[in-house]
Amino acid sequence: MTTVSVPIAGDSRSFRAALIRTGLLVAAVDGMFASVVSVTVPPLSSPLRLFQGVASVLLGREALSGGLATGAIGVLMHIGVAFFWSGVFMLAIRSSDALRDSLRSWPRALAIAAVYGMSIWLIMSLVVIPSMVHRPPTIGPRYWVQLLGHIPFVAMPMVLANRHRPRIKSVDV
Repeated sequence: MTTVSVPIAGDSRSFRAALIRTGLLVAAVDGMFASVVSVTVPPLSSPLRLFQGVASVLLGREALSGGLATGAIGVLMHIGVAFFWSGVFMLAIRSSDALRDSLRSWPRALAIAAVYGMSIWLIMSLVVIPSMVHRPPTIGPRYWVQLLGHIPFVAMPMVLANRHRPRIKSVDV
């Protein structure tokens, strides 16, 4: 006999709704965190310049002088990245009972947030962005603040939004 996980009725709609909630929460919390970091941690800039910098990864250096338009593109890119990493997280907890159950324990949930949050920053800053801009990251005070900040301001919102996701129904076939 084999046990197979099958979606329960409405599961794809509930997953989609949870992804929208999680992605928007992560985008908002991380966007505010990154904006505060941009004005408080050297090298200082503005939130507009921060999001122009995000846009410059895709559009090139000229995005830094593109005004509100490239800032808006950067915000949209930021939201897209928040949805991507939220989706990866949600698919992982959807497919692993052990991981989903771990979220119900605060010490384990914090450990998951620490590993996942820092992993996101390391992958983005050491692999994804350098491969697009063709230069290594600048590792200074802001880099370390962002690395540690990805725990409470990126991964913890994902954990909190999904701590009580129901199991996928399993049936014997």
